[in-house]
Amino acid sequence: MNLIESLNWRYATKKFSDRKICADDLNKIIEAINLSASSAGLQPYRLIIVEHQELRNKLGEGSFNGQIAESSHLLVFAAFEKITEEHIDTYMSHIARERGIPVEALADFKAALVNGILSRTDEVNFIWAARQAYIGLGTALIAAADLQIDTTPMEGFDADKFDDLLNLKEKGLKSVVTLALGYRDEEQDMYAKFKKVRLAKEDFVSVIF
Repeated sequence: MNLIESLNWRYATKKFSDRKICADDLNKIIEAINLSASSAGLQPYRLIIVEHQELRNKLGEGSFNGQIAESSHLLVFAAFEKITEEHIDTYMSHIARERGIPVEALADFKAALVNGILSRTDEVNFIWAARQAYIGLGTALIAAADLQIDTTPMEGFDADKFDDLLNLKEKGLKSVVTLALGYRDEEQDMYAKFKKVRLAKEDFVSVIF
């Protein structure tokens, strides 16, 4: 399939089969997320992959999202609750190593990030970080569709329970959105055969000449 065909094929899967995603395909999705667009390249969120069945069962208890437990893998996108100067310093050191330049050469870039990010409240920065995570989610959806892997993005989960069970608070992270990965059960999921419905392009797009 080409990209548009893959995106037309994709839908929010309601029922997953017991087929598992192979490690190679999972790694391709992870790599795509890691390469996703991110403001200033800072990547103020982290990706947690939950394959362990018992843990996914616990995460899904009491939720109307059965996909949490039924999927092959569950991806949890977690944003940093606070952005600190340590985060920025670590990022500067990483750039310097990767590009083979002295960290001092990045002084102006660091100052711009410190002045632009650390001047804001923690609440504003968390909202910003969460939005960056959603960009990663979008990349994951496209990468999975390209591999003919089904997905279900989910917001309706108990974030506090996720944070506790995944030990995110100790890392300064808070879960913001999840993505179930797997393969559709076409016999049990009535939506698998439904035609995808979207707005006509002329209703969706305004072109300014």
